[in-house]
Amino acid sequence: MNFLNSILNKSKKHEFPFDHWEYDSALTDEQIREIINTDIPDVSKHNISYDGTRAIDGGAAKFRKGITSGGKALKFRCFITKENASQFPNLLNFIKELQSKQTYKVISKMINKDLSNSYVRVEVICDREGFWLKPHCDIEEKLMSGLIFVNKTNESEDLGTDFYNNDLKKVKTVPYKHNYGYLFTSGPNTWHGMEKKKIIKERRCIQVNYVTFPTDWKVE
Repeated sequence: MNFLNSILNKSKKHEFPFDHWEYDSALTDEQIREIINTDIPDVSKHNISYDGTRAIDGGAAKFRKGITSGGKALKFRCFITKENASQFPNLLNFIKELQSKQTYKVISKMINKDLSNSYVRVEVICDREGFWLKPHCDIEEKLMSGLIFVNKTNESEDLGTDFYNNDLKKVKTVPYKHNYGYLFTSGPNTWHGMEKKKIIKERRCIQVNYVTFPTDWKVE
């Protein structure tokens, strides 16, 4: 129960610019290896430019609302599903930990939202040079959002997630440290994104959500 242990013993709450928690050492070496080895196409080799969203070619956000596959951009995204879970035995264990009542009850108390009828959604991410993410607030269907960074390529810690105030001025960057994560719950003032920054090789991480819409992984 690496993730739960990290949340219980290696996390810290921050209230600026909105409530969020940072935590350390949540992933096992085997889970990290699977994240590093996940084959995610380089969008630049497909004559596509990053557009400030995660879905890339999935259209406007209003058309993607509640779409568990990530819209048309699935080929550039890697959600862990029952269909591909055999390729990710260790990340499947991570998902099972997130599904467990022991874990989601702790998260529920932290973020003050009931997760007892939610679903887990996990996505392996590999951002490359040119990536940026416009400031945004997550859709309300995302009860909990967060990333865990995997920095085994000595990328700059500045490649973490940027947080903004209500004037959309960047006021904080969660550092892109190896096996370091953050989480928060969706809300009207939870502005976050990533400025255009220099990525030498790649920016690997895993996105972790509890959501209201169905995925393959309902909580226990």
